[in-house]
Amino acid sequence: MDWFYALIYGIVEGITEFLPISSTGHLILAGNLMGVPWPKDVKDTFEVVIQGGAILAVLAYYWRDFLQQGRDIGRDQPTQRLWLGIIVACIPAVILGLAFGDVIKANLFRPSVVAWALIVGGVIMWIIESRKVQPVVHDIKEIGIAKALMIGVLQTLALLWPGFSRSASSILGGMVLGLDRQTATKFSFYLGVPTLGGAALLDFIKSRDILGQIGLVNVALGAVTSFVVAYLAIGWLLRFVSTNNFKGFAVYRVIVGIIILILIATKVLSNTSLA
Repeated sequence: MDWFYALIYGIVEGITEFLPISSTGHLILAGNLMGVPWPKDVKDTFEVVIQGGAILAVLAYYWRDFLQQGRDIGRDQPTQRLWLGIIVACIPAVILGLAFGDVIKANLFRPSVVAWALIVGGVIMWIIESRKVQPVVHDIKEIGIAKALMIGVLQTLALLWPGFSRSASSILGGMVLGLDRQTATKFSFYLGVPTLGGAALLDFIKSRDILGQIGLVNVALGAVTSFVVAYLAIGWLLRFVSTNNFKGFAVYRVIVGIIILILIATKVLSNTSLA
């Protein structure tokens, strides 16, 4: 069954990593509902490593942009400012992750916490989308260092509250700071490359022996599935936000959160730690 678990994990990761509905929440809940028998360290490492597939999907989707920016970065100030902003935006997550990551996993990775994060995040998303504020930033090269840092700070909400969603916090944070929906979404994709890619690569290097317990073929299956599904999800989300708002995702989050709380109340789902 290891191949089946890897496949489902890859599908869930690919769909949810860049949608504002929490990949972490869906992955830990999927593992709990399937009753995945892997040891804790294997499961935790696998979930992080297959994020690498989703990150590669961003690189594949925007490869022309990245190639051009690589050529321009030595002489083009807007490109330099964009990537300096991305680096600065990653710093809060790195600091908090190193300082509190283990404590958060030990105490907050449980279904009830994820459920309330989904619900609260959905309500906040609805409120932000209901505002009548005209965005002032329409290109990621116009974001600036200060706004990028603020988005990076807001992104850490997903780290501090499992289930809130890195994509949701960075996209909504960008919109609050004046980015239009499409620009905030694209910047969230870009920001995910160093934030999640670094974590996935580090875990893979440190934990190859651990992952060997379920077979590197199954790890590859999960990562490749995540890549393919995430690539499709990126294209879909960009088309979606060009003509729609995020209120549908807000409703989805609240409904899923309520369902999880009902499952906990009826003892169908255990509320024990998922980490």
